[in-house]
Amino acid sequence: MESDPGTALLELYDAALPEVYGYLLSRCGQRALAEDLTAETFLAAVEAVRRAPPPEIGVAWLVGVARHKLADHWRRAGREERGLRRAYDGRAEVDDPWGGFPDALAARQALAELGAHHRAALTLRYLDGLPVPEVAALLGRTVHATEALLVRARAAFRKAYAGKEEGGG
Repeated sequence: MESDPGTALLELYDAALPEVYGYLLSRCGQRALAEDLTAETFLAAVEAVRRAPPPEIGVAWLVGVARHKLADHWRRAGREERGLRRAYDGRAEVDDPWGGFPDALAARQALAELGAHHRAALTLRYLDGLPVPEVAALLGRTVHATEALLVRARAAFRKAYAGKEEGGG
């Protein structure tokens, strides 16, 4: 007799919830957002087990879905920020080089101050360790555009981080 996919998913939920939620919380730093994205991730798993044939769902599959949900969130947030920026016509120009960052709290705060597109690119590339082509695919950009985005994101991060070191934040 075949096992019930619903029961198997419930067992996986119990085992994978801390890992999926922890992954998201460590990337976004916001409990409510991590909770929402975790729920969306498991809803995607429910939809997936209803397909015929269902994919093999495990922790790695769930974390992959969570990564996509977070990237989708950042894209939406980025679109909103671009709309606000156009409304207020404000843009920051930054030329600082990328450097080492020993203070994790200041680094997290600096990352949180960046635009969603910069946050997404830096997190996917440096925290998740994804290669640039995969970051580009997740962000819906070309590789060349993603490389340019990473240059700008590193510069913006360095400026925000320098402000934290100087006591500006």
